[in-house]
Amino acid sequence: MITRRVLLGLLGSLLLAAGCATGPSQQDVPPIVFVHGNGDTAALWQTTIWRFESNGWPRERLYAIDAPYPLARDEDAKPQPGRTSTAEHMAYLKAEVEKVLKATGARQVVLMGNSRGGNAIRNYIQNGGGDKTVSHAILGGTPNHGVQAIPGMNEGNEFSGTGPFLMTLNAPKNAAGDEVAGPVRWMTIRSDSNDKFAQPDGLWIGQRGKPTNVTYAGPELKGATNVVIPRIDHRETAYSPGAFEAAYRFITGKAPATVDIVPEERVVLSGKVSGLGVSSTDPASGNFVNNLPLPGATLEVFAIDPATGERRGGAAYAKTTGSDGMWGPFTARPDARYEFVVSAPGYAITHFYRSPFPRSSSVVILRTERIADADKNAPWIITMTRPRGYLDPGRDKMAFDGQTPPPGAVLGAGVASSKIKPTGALPRAVTAEFNGEKLIGRTWPAAENHLSILELTY
Repeated sequence: MITRRVLLGLLGSLLLAAGCATGPSQQDVPPIVFVHGNGDTAALWQTTIWRFESNGWPRERLYAIDAPYPLARDEDAKPQPGRTSTAEHMAYLKAEVEKVLKATGARQVVLMGNSRGGNAIRNYIQNGGGDKTVSHAILGGTPNHGVQAIPGMNEGNEFSGTGPFLMTLNAPKNAAGDEVAGPVRWMTIRSDSNDKFAQPDGLWIGQRGKPTNVTYAGPELKGATNVVIPRIDHRETAYSPGAFEAAYRFITGKAPATVDIVPEERVVLSGKVSGLGVSSTDPASGNFVNNLPLPGATLEVFAIDPATGERRGGAAYAKTTGSDGMWGPFTARPDARYEFVVSAPGYAITHFYRSPFPRSSSVVILRTERIADADKNAPWIITMTRPRGYLDPGRDKMAFDGQTPPPGAVLGAGVASSKIKPTGALPRAVTAEFNGEKLIGRTWPAAENHLSILELTY
């Protein structure tokens, strides 16, 4: 275990080293604003934030926004309940950047986005005044030339390469034909061939066997620094150690001291409880994705046995959320494993199992769910999920409840979760493994409105 004195010395050394001409000074480390992708949450940036902190970036200068309505409209110009237009998405980002500038006193920020988050970043810099408030823009897996570029096909959608939104953003900015312009410095990060939304075949957009007119290089932008990392998937273009290393090097002009996460002795956790809402157009669907706070939810945190998932005593922390849905602070042991249990009217009692938290985090977001109609007769319902990447049997070593590959995981990185409905009368332990990370949770009776989620961190 690294002592607090050693850790502080390491961070101090890193900050002093950052004072060179190619990197941020100790007095003026630029704030970084992280922008998640379509349907996602601020929580996906947790490990990236930890890596920046482990290299001396002050915690108070790392901000991950949590868009209330993170899904794009089917047609950008047509209002759609619970979804946002490109203009609304950009306006939210602009407001968040202004808050960060005010809070920090900084003149400019760094923006780093994944997927749709990059659309908002580009729109803000080109059309919302971000050319003055942004020093660096880093786009991981952003479909800058569309997930498809077929004339006449869904061109009202913001992800159409032949639609007005991307065509306007991609219009040449100078005589060289650059798609980006200064004074902002631009970088894109993409996979060599493993990004589900940069594929020449339409498999992942429901058009198997049909050309998309998009290549593996679709996320690149002319005039930007374009980085290619082999075999990473769509989310890993932003959330992986390799993406962090590229981003750190781009901002500071040098390699990070470490891509590992340096543990802290005192870990304090907090975050928000949210829930999958009900669509006003299809109330039975129960899959209306949002990041709205869930007031009146009860959260309990239990320390568990790492070998069995069984609870070790009563709740170590409990809270009923207020109107902001926020919970914490909870002081956790950095070597302990915990079960987070969320109960709220109209939702399943959701049991989240996580790996130990090596560092403090304010973006531990717990998105509770409802039991789907197809699962209501199952004795137990358990999901293994990897928010920061996908499950690829051709690339990853993984198992779920002894099944290799996990049910539903298919070749090609395009599936982020696996669900099982075990049989048997007695509660028992269930194990999820992924590239060395191992989670153990418990079954809970679905008939009593329980479900379990084994959420991978790495």
